[in-house]
Amino acid sequence: MAVSAEGAAGRGALFDLDGTLVNSEPRSMEVWARLLQAHNRPYDREVLHRFMGRRGPDVIAEDPSLFPGVSWDVLLVELQRIGSAPDLPPVEVLPESVKFVQSVHARGVPVALVTSAGREWARTALAMAGIDELFTGLVTAADVAAGKPDPEGYLAGARILGVPPERITVFEDTPAGVEAGRRAGMGVVGITTTHARETLSGADLVVDHLTEVGWPPPAGTGRAKA
Repeated sequence: MAVSAEGAAGRGALFDLDGTLVNSEPRSMEVWARLLQAHNRPYDREVLHRFMGRRGPDVIAEDPSLFPGVSWDVLLVELQRIGSAPDLPPVEVLPESVKFVQSVHARGVPVALVTSAGREWARTALAMAGIDELFTGLVTAADVAAGKPDPEGYLAGARILGVPPERITVFEDTPAGVEAGRRAGMGVVGITTTHARETLSGADLVVDHLTEVGWPPPAGTGRAKA
């Protein structure tokens, strides 16, 4: 694709997936709830929210009491079985987010994905949204040693784009993702799909829908001025 003057100016955009481009969190939370129930482990909404925007193994490593004595390999098999149940909540594409990605890409701004999900799901979800061909590259769960809120994934995304971190804006729906973007030295826009506005206060800008955001992002939404 030919890069426009704006793209050539060296800006880039990195998007989270679940909760930012598609709303899969109700489905994901139900899967984790069923896994906890299967192991007779107590949980509440706060426990389930720990898994939002993060890799499952990272959350479990921080709190071994969630599934004591059970390896991740065993849990992964169970998660895949539970995740194939036909009565789980549906995944919904977020049309405003899709429209925003399309508009940014049309300006010649390179975009990439940084997700805590696996590569297969990332490809499936982007195809479901009809925007898979717009992304320069993907950083998925297996591509990093440390997941969000560690900045490793977003720094890898910056390398994919070939854009300095301070010229990149991150789009996220979880506190862990917002923190990861900030620690990477990037501007961050929070979207309230899955979390209350106040929990995303670490972002430079918080919106209900990405179509509320212009490009370049508003002053202050990024570490360098356009």
